[in-house]
Amino acid sequence: MSAPKRVARATIARLPRYLSYLEGLDEHVRTVSSQQLADGAAVKDAIVRRDMSDLGITGTRGVGYEVADLTDHLHRKLGGGVARNVVIVGAGHLGLALANYAGFGSAGFNLVGIYDANPDLFGNQAGEARIADVANLEKDLADTPASLGIVTVPAGAAQDILDRLVSLGVKSILSFAPTTLSHADDVDVRHVDLATELQVLAYFAK
Repeated sequence: MSAPKRVARATIARLPRYLSYLEGLDEHVRTVSSQQLADGAAVKDAIVRRDMSDLGITGTRGVGYEVADLTDHLHRKLGGGVARNVVIVGAGHLGLALANYAGFGSAGFNLVGIYDANPDLFGNQAGEARIADVANLEKDLADTPASLGIVTVPAGAAQDILDRLVSLGVKSILSFAPTTLSHADDVDVRHVDLATELQVLAYFAK
C-alpha cells in the first residue's frame, strides 16, 4: 500500500459502509473485488476504485483486495485501535438512547460523561456514565479530556454548548440540534436533523 494522500470527506463517509460489508463476509473469504465492495456498500464500482486509490490502497488485477489487509486499513483510518473519549451534552430521550448505545465500546469509544441542566436528572445512570450538571463541563473535561462531542440539546442552547466544547479542545462534534451552528474551519461539525431526514423520506414514500 502506497502513502495515502489527503482524503475527501465524502470518501471518509463511505468507509464505514465498506467496513461493515467486509466484516459481514464469511471468515473464509480471502479477497474481494471492487464490484463486490460496490454492491455491498451500494455505490458504483468506479467510486470504490477511486476511494481505494485516494486511500493509497492497491488491489491485485484480476483478484481484488485482500480482505484482512483492507479491513485492517479501514479500521486504522477510522481510528480503530485508538480509544476515543466521547462526551454527550443533553440527557433527554435522544441523549439517553445514545448513552446506552452498546456500539460505543465495540467501536473503540469511551463515554466519559453525559451532561444536562436539569437537576432532577443529576446522578442518574446513563450507559457507562452518570448524568452530571452541565455547569461542571469545563472542570470535568479538564480532568478527563474528550476528543468527540455529541450535542442533543434544544436549538437555543446548542451554539453555547458547541462553543464551550470547542474551548475545551473538542474539535469533532456531532450535533442533533435542529439549527445551524457557527464554528471555525478547524472544527468538524456533523449535523443530524431527524425532522429533516424524515421529511425527505416522506417525500419518497408518496
